[in-house]
Amino acid sequence: MKKMKKLSILLLVFFISFSTKAQTAEELKKELASKKDSISKLQTKAKAIQGKINALPGWRKGAFGTIGASLSGFNNWYARAAPNTSAGNIGITVNGYANLIEDKFFWRNSGAVNLGWVKIDNRDDDTDSDAFETASDVFTISSLYGRRINTKWALSALGEYRTTLLDNFNDPGYLDIGAGLTWTPTSHLVVVMHPGNYNFVFSSGDTVFNSSLGAKVVADYTNKYGGLSVKSNLSMFQSYKDGDLSNWTFTNSFGYTIWKGIGLGFEFGLRNNRQEAANFQDVDLADADNKLQSYWLFGLSYSL
Repeated sequence: MKKMKKLSILLLVFFISFSTKAQTAEELKKELASKKDSISKLQTKAKAIQGKINALPGWRKGAFGTIGASLSGFNNWYARAAPNTSAGNIGITVNGYANLIEDKFFWRNSGAVNLGWVKIDNRDDDTDSDAFETASDVFTISSLYGRRINTKWALSALGEYRTTLLDNFNDPGYLDIGAGLTWTPTSHLVVVMHPGNYNFVFSSGDTVFNSSLGAKVVADYTNKYGGLSVKSNLSMFQSYKDGDLSNWTFTNSFGYTIWKGIGLGFEFGLRNNRQEAANFQDVDLADADNKLQSYWLFGLSYSL
């Protein structure tokens, strides 16, 4: 009997102890859920306040971009067809903006630079250059002014210039000047629709490049999702004179911030331009093999 009583007491103590621990864990879970709910509410309030700040009139300025590089060298590496070689690839992109947002009008200005260099040097070949050669060379600036009709629509005028910086500056160069309407359904999306746009094309010598009247459409999207920044821009020109004089460029930038504005970035771009293809191939415009142009860059991202 005494042994049974001791066993009963031990079992009772065990169940009381287990019950206490279970209650404590349950209480902690409830407290954690309460804290998470409070954090969620605070985050919602913070986003609402930031939205009000973003909606205030005034200037918005900033810059961001990506830097990527890879270098390699081989000495007496006999497993290669060229055992003594060095190679390198360097890419830099810079995107900046300065936007003035007011109740009755807006003035949006932006600039983008994409530069890249590449080299493959076979040191056993005296004719092989050890210098870096230009791989990508893109320069774009634009300025959009809009007079608001209401909160989402505005009468607008746009000036956009595109060329190269390192090689053949302004040869060709493209200058779009036009007017029409701009739609801003949200603070992150701007859509320009200009049925009256003249595309000036500058080039030297006897080339296939021609200026023409047409329609201009630009869609620009910029947003942040936590640490991820996203920017996409589509710029299209449709010539009324000849479809072969039309062109479009689509660029996308993604940056994930890890520490103090520095993180990982990825950018890629697509372009279609028959005039550039014909000039490169030295053929008539109609005979050009107009393949899709593209570039991409992965590396460290930064934001200012």
